[in-house]
Amino acid sequence: MGTLPTRAYRYCEAVASASAYGWWIFPPMDFQILWDGSDIFWHYDGAEDWLKLMPSAQFPGFAAKFDAAAPDELKGFSPPFLTALPEPGALQIWTGLIARTAPDWHLLLRAPANLPVPGGFSLYEGIVETDRWFGPLFTNLRFTRSHTPIRLRADFPLLQAQPVRPLDYAGETLAAMSVSGPLTDLATEDWDAYRTTIVEPNLNRDRPFGAYAVAARKQRHCPIMGHRQPLHAAA
Repeated sequence: MGTLPTRAYRYCEAVASASAYGWWIFPPMDFQILWDGSDIFWHYDGAEDWLKLMPSAQFPGFAAKFDAAAPDELKGFSPPFLTALPEPGALQIWTGLIARTAPDWHLLLRAPANLPVPGGFSLYEGIVETDRWFGPLFTNLRFTRSHTPIRLRADFPLLQAQPVRPLDYAGETLAAMSVSGPLTDLATEDWDAYRTTIVEPNLNRDRPFGAYAVAARKQRHCPIMGHRQPLHAAA
C-alpha cells in the first residue's frame, strides 16, 4: 500500500518477505462500526441511521442472492456479515469469501504484516483448517476504544491470509527446540557464523548494502518442482 520505507523494501528482505507472504483480504464494502461500551452499531452508505447489531446483520441484499443460488434445503442459511460476540466489545466480520486449500494446507488469518491499520481495534489471529472445513472466512476483532466511529474501507486490507502446514504448528514441531546457556556454550561453528554474518561486513566500509537480501532472493528463486497452488477462494 506504499507505506513501507523504500530502504526497507530494497535492503531488508526480512521485512519485504513477511509483507509479501500470503494474500490480502479486503472488506467487501465501505462501512463504519462503533462500540458504545455496551452495544455495537454499524453504518454504511445508504443506511438512514446507525444500525444496532442484534446480534447479527446480513450484508445488504445478500440474503436474497444467496437464496436464489442455494439449493432449496440451504435457503435461509446465508452467513451473516457482522455478528456481535458475547464478549464485550468483540465483533465478528465475514470477509465475503469462502476458502478451500489443497490437502495439508491451512490458513493463518492475521492483521496485515507491516501495514499500519486504522486505530480503535485489534484483530485476533486464527488458524483455520480450510482443507477440510468449508465455510465463511471470517475474522474477530476487539474494540480498543469506545464512542468513536471506525471506518473500514473496501480498498484497504483488513486481513492477511497466510498458508501454513499442520506440521508447522504441530506440538512435536514446536517442542523440537532447545535453548542454549551462556556464551561459553557456543561452538566454533557458531562463532564462525557470527563472524561471517556480523563482524566481517562491519569491517568492510565499502561493502554493498543488502547482501542478505540478494542472497535470500537468489535462494528463493531457485526452481521448485512439484509446487501446487495451495488456495482457491470464491466470493
